[in-house]
Amino acid sequence: MKKFIKPLVRIAFSFALFFVVFFLIECFKIRIAAQLGNAESQCALGEFYMDGINGFRQDYVQAAKWLRKAAEQGHPEAQNNLGVLYARGNGVPQDLEEAVKWYRKAAENGFDFAQYNLGIQYDEGRGVEQNYEEAAKWYRLAAEQEYAPAQHFLGVLYDEGRGVEQSYAEAAKWYLKAAENGYADSQYNLGVCYAKGDGVEENLDEAKKWFKKAAEQDQQDAIKILNLLNESEDQ
Repeated sequence: MKKFIKPLVRIAFSFALFFVVFFLIECFKIRIAAQLGNAESQCALGEFYMDGINGFRQDYVQAAKWLRKAAEQGHPEAQNNLGVLYARGNGVPQDLEEAVKWYRKAAENGFDFAQYNLGIQYDEGRGVEQNYEEAAKWYRLAAEQEYAPAQHFLGVLYDEGRGVEQSYAEAAKWYLKAAENGYADSQYNLGVCYAKGDGVEENLDEAKKWFKKAAEQDQQDAIKILNLLNESEDQ
């Protein structure tokens, strides 16, 4: 048996070594390409530093440096991530107006995450004057690209009648889209819609279905309401 194990260990080690060397070469290529001005590589390098991944130590200053280089070349993902750094004050002084500036650039380039981020800023009045109509506009653009958090918050605006004409049916429509994309808070909200008959036909079984899906993702409100429903059924 041992005579088979040793060759297998050597083969496994050789494969592991190959992938490590391959990985290091690819990272080296990305760094060289970034230094030569390639925006995609600059963005990738910035994200490596931002998240501390692929063997890079987390360094927000370096992240901001490389993301800015890519962002100034019009790279939308880099523009959005640079906005995130300004919003959080990571590697740069916190500056919500500067964050909005970069979110807007990326959002206008069609980047769904940035459209959502810009919607949040307008929704909460961070770095811009609070404006629910603008929030709805940017949420909708991201939502139409199947970005689940934007679908959820667009649903919330319809639910509450902020920036749009109040409509439970529209709220339920967007909650359903986000829920089907796995967004736990929308799964819970959709359950509430079915439980109350808001925008959909009242259906307790359907409500429970969505509460369970949300609870499986540890959505606390869904867990509480399921417990209450189970207790009432036991009585």
